Amino acid sequence: MHGLINRSFQNYMTDGYGRTAWLKVAGRANVSPPEFEAMLTYDDAVTPAVLDAMGDVLGRARGEIMEDVGTYLVTHPNTEAVRRLLRFGGMNFEDFLHSLDDLPDRAQMAVSDLYLPAIELHGHEEGHFSLICDSPLAGFGHLMMGVLRVMADDYGVLALLDLEESETGKETVHIQMVAADFADGRAFDLGARAS
Repeated sequence: MHGLINRSFQNYMTDGYGRTAWLKVAGRANVSPPEFEAMLTYDDAVTPAVLDAMGDVLGRARGEIMEDVGTYLVTHPNTEAVRRLLRFGGMNFEDFLHSLDDLPDRAQMAVSDLYLPAIELHGHEEGHFSLICDSPLAGFGHLMMGVLRVMADDYGVLALLDLEESETGKETVHIQMVAADFADGRAFDLGARAS
């Protein structure tokens, strides 16, 4: 698994629960040294071990943690680049949803050896969608639920989300747009501002 993904879990723990909590996770998952290098690749078994250790330390289920990580990736000031990458997907929430099929390719444009799980959007009757997440990492659908909740708010949309898990490992996020103009969306400029 790419170090950037593992580093995201490390940063989530450190930013949200403190360095001591992360060191407990690293110890339980046998991560030594207890830091992930963002541009290295790690054995695929490391990531599930880290997630299991996070569950033990926090006393929470993996799905809850993954949804929180998805929220963290789009809302925390340290991860503003992720939100910007996602907002380039469209001027409104529906455009954004349709752009999700291209997200793994857009991520690779930013980091050439980063391979995100396959996601595929299906449109149904007006305002209803399903996002199929095919990942070897259990809980990826939950992570996408966290991302989608924040992005719906970001665009000012009221959306209902529901997750369906299957025995094949694929997870489907069902999305229902209830009100496209429910609230004022968060401001977004295409050009980054220099400080």
